[in-house]
Amino acid sequence: MFRKTILAAAAVAAFTATTPVMAQTGDAATEARVRQILRRTPLIDGHNDLPWAIRQGYGNDVHGVDLTTDLSMSTRLHTDIPRLREGGVGAQFWSVYVSANMTQLEAAKATFEQIDTVKRIIGAHPQTFEIATTADDIVRIHRQGKIASLIGMEGGYSIDDSLGLLREFRRAGALYMTLTHSKSTNWADAGTDAPKWGGLNAFGEEVVKEMNRIGMMVDLSHVSPDTMRDALRVTEAPVIFSHSSALGVTAHPRNVPDDVLAAMKDNGGIVMVTFVPGFISEQVREWSSLRAAEDARLKSLHPGDPDRVKRELDQWMSAHPIPRATLQDVVAHIQYVRDKAGIDHVGLGGDFDGVDSLPVGVEAVDAYPRILAELMKRGWTEADIRKLSGENMLRVMRRVEAVAAAKQSERPNLSRLPAN
Repeated sequence: MFRKTILAAAAVAAFTATTPVMAQTGDAATEARVRQILRRTPLIDGHNDLPWAIRQGYGNDVHGVDLTTDLSMSTRLHTDIPRLREGGVGAQFWSVYVSANMTQLEAAKATFEQIDTVKRIIGAHPQTFEIATTADDIVRIHRQGKIASLIGMEGGYSIDDSLGLLREFRRAGALYMTLTHSKSTNWADAGTDAPKWGGLNAFGEEVVKEMNRIGMMVDLSHVSPDTMRDALRVTEAPVIFSHSSALGVTAHPRNVPDDVLAAMKDNGGIVMVTFVPGFISEQVREWSSLRAAEDARLKSLHPGDPDRVKRELDQWMSAHPIPRATLQDVVAHIQYVRDKAGIDHVGLGGDFDGVDSLPVGVEAVDAYPRILAELMKRGWTEADIRKLSGENMLRVMRRVEAVAAAKQSERPNLSRLPAN
């Protein structure tokens, strides 16, 4: 299994095994209107883990899988060029994720390798992809009929507590950095780990300030609520959540609380709603918690007997089938973020190829017209759809670029986090 694990392995296997062929929602006329909008407005997705899937599943060989063909029947990949085209994707942030279980130095090396992988994917398909480093690049590339390709780092451990490395990643093309992944770093608390700092420590604040100076977007997906609030206090540029959903709908610690959603209005940032079942469906989240508790119970009852634990856990799962997340759950989170943050502060960040299962109707990158058509059926205007799809992110990027331009005369901060 090559994707970043969100649910336990057995759980995602069960979920995937029961996922049907893509559900159809929205009528043809509405989807046709959506496609017309996306011809003029680039749909910008905030997070796709295809580079990691290629690293784990194909030995980092970008020619090891033919992305020019529809891979839905031959691989477990969510992403290929035909489905990107069908989905109307105009710009994609490719995640250069590496595991939080690596040492920081290993993570730095692997992240540079992942940046190389993105560039090799683009180089292998120059008729489809082109690297973008600015908002204007996205607009130009989209008008040329190509998919603008951008790089986003996932996990602040990759800078190895070095602002110098942070700057080198920016020079290599990384346009955002998620401050943490699943584990807290030496300077920022993660949302799914025990807190160390109560948010950001002093060095973490310096990281945010330096990101502002060099024009790298501060990504607050994965971080704790206190880290979100500290980053919002420190930053002078808009923040992003490249792939997060709403805590007010699904009580998962990866989601964004209401006060932070409201703060987007003053900050100017954007929450790009993700499609991970456990983040968007309260039933799936609760099932995952029950499964984890049963796994822990069985391990305590049968220490040293993993085969029995697996057998009995499989029996429990057969008796308690996993619920299904749906496209309607995705739409509920998009609507909630709009209601709390405003139409100018919501976007899309699927996390395709970063999870092993997806909601019914949202099984791959071709799902965007169905999602947008459902929103239009609920009263969203064409202007709303343009903002959600890409205009909001373009505005955020232009503001981040403007803040960086204003700060270029400032001397770089050379500090490094002292040894603990």
